[in-house]
Amino acid sequence: MEKTYSQKVPLAHRKKFAQFFTPEPIAQIMVNWLLGNDKISSLLEPAFGLGVFSRLFLKNQKRIQITGFDVDPVIFEIAKQNFNDFSNVNLLLEDYIFNDWDTKYDAIVCNPPYFKFHDYQNKSALEKIRNKLKINLSGFTNIYTLFLLKSIYQLNEKGRIAYIVPYEFLNSDYGKYVKKYLLTSNTLRHIIIFDFKQNVFDDALTTSAIVLLAKDKNDKHICFSKINDIRQLNEISTIINEYPNTIGKNTIDKKVLNPNIKWRTYYQRQRSQEYKNLIPFKDMAKVVRGIATGANDYFAFNKEKAKKYSINENFLLPCITKSKDTDTSLFTSEHFERLKKKNANIYLFNAGKKITDENVLRYIDIGLQAGIHQKYLTSKRNPWYLLENRPPAPIWAGVFNRNGIKFVRNEAKISNLTAFHCIYPVSNLFSNVETDLLFAYLLTDIAKQIFNDNRREYGDGLKKFEPNDLNNALMLDLSVLDNKLKKRILNLYAQYRESIINNVENTEYVENINEVLKKVYKK
Repeated sequence: MEKTYSQKVPLAHRKKFAQFFTPEPIAQIMVNWLLGNDKISSLLEPAFGLGVFSRLFLKNQKRIQITGFDVDPVIFEIAKQNFNDFSNVNLLLEDYIFNDWDTKYDAIVCNPPYFKFHDYQNKSALEKIRNKLKINLSGFTNIYTLFLLKSIYQLNEKGRIAYIVPYEFLNSDYGKYVKKYLLTSNTLRHIIIFDFKQNVFDDALTTSAIVLLAKDKNDKHICFSKINDIRQLNEISTIINEYPNTIGKNTIDKKVLNPNIKWRTYYQRQRSQEYKNLIPFKDMAKVVRGIATGANDYFAFNKEKAKKYSINENFLLPCITKSKDTDTSLFTSEHFERLKKKNANIYLFNAGKKITDENVLRYIDIGLQAGIHQKYLTSKRNPWYLLENRPPAPIWAGVFNRNGIKFVRNEAKISNLTAFHCIYPVSNLFSNVETDLLFAYLLTDIAKQIFNDNRREYGDGLKKFEPNDLNNALMLDLSVLDNKLKKRILNLYAQYRESIINNVENTEYVENINEVLKKVYKK
């Protein structure tokens, strides 16, 4: 049914309503969890779609009273027709978050909508949840977790919940409030993390997890499972069928769980545990995001654009604007000049506060006519065309990656947009030599493996680091190295740097640095 719908309804419409359908084998596992409670008279589907969960449920419990919500008129009409013969199925074209708060249910199952934060105005939804549940929530809390929190509120005694959601909340800043509520509500029983090479949802670039909850007395332990292959679903089915007798290697005492940390540590090997003499990265350096203009097309300049608008270089800030413009771990003045000759966008419009230049004033007027001053970030600045104050950082860190975080030594001493984070070594500890030592460490596999413990995941192998993910991550304490080892590492780095300058990058030098560190720090 979902396949036919996807073929007929445009992808743009499905994305507008965040319609990513649950594969039936996974939906069946979720339904089986609910059926483990043999006294069910009511079922709620908060994001009904085409009702895959209800269809599976009705195969076992034909008389159960089902309530479903959806906000898309197109899919709602199709679902109504498909369930027209079932008098016990009540479908409502209403927003679940703002309706039906007083009804309790024996079973709740859901694949809630997932929107990128900026695609959904969730202020009123957040306020509703905060007021009803009396809990603190970050303004960045995603809509799918609001669905989950409301469902917990609506669960009957001895009832059960099964949700399939992106698991980013387990390892994000806003997720700590959600995790705290899961623990204090005493309902969390099992989290199943999917780590497939392919996405669970065909059209969604997102990670997925099944969250199983119950309002019973078996709240002392919580089970974590991570599956890498669809064939492992049988193992999950066995665990569900044996509940509550599921205490084993994947179960953790609830008292141990800390909602304020990334929960990856509970279900995935932490590489930092393999090393000794670790310190927080923020003890050595501060990480902040790059310059955010709010309108890159307007602010970014190349040589031709500067010539077209007669903007003098005095009003242009040298800046790396795209990650792909740095193809090595070193960015020098020579690299900058090459990009300049290629007519790449390597400047930002930098008018300053006191302006007398007629061409600059004319370009500002062009921005006003285009409404650039009314965009979200520009509207917060006074004047709107003034750039954020970010001194050039000696080291850049890539925001997104698939094969390990990218670090770049900024020898050109230019600024950067948000494609990179800025790394500023702690000034009272670092000289240029010490900055090179830090950078040499950052190039190694050891550094990247340890940082990976604190990453965020967005599906399809895409990983992300926010500034505080790096600030709060661990690193090897380089101060335990004696001068002889430091000198050896710096010599290896100097040779690696020279290989890049000569356009014959030799990663053997970095591998040797890695081996030096491994001998000192490996447990």
